[in-house]
Amino acid sequence: MPNCRDELDTVLRALADPTRRAVVGRLAKSPAVVSEFAAPFSMTLPSLMRHLRVLEKAGLVTSEKQGVSAR
Repeated sequence: MPNCRDELDTVLRALADPTRRAVVGRLAKSPAVVSEFAAPFSMTLPSLMRHLRVLEKAGLVTSEKQGVSAR
């Protein structure tokens, strides 16, 4: 069972990065599609996805995959 200190350390490490803080600030305003979301941060989609995974592991953001169904 994880303890509160470990969880707090994970959150603080995630927020230590200025890009991740900016991502959280942006997502606090409204949900976003990742492909549109990467452009203002001037980074590649894989780089942004790494930041989002860190934030998800810390429990600060959630994501869901949505696709277009084939006909």
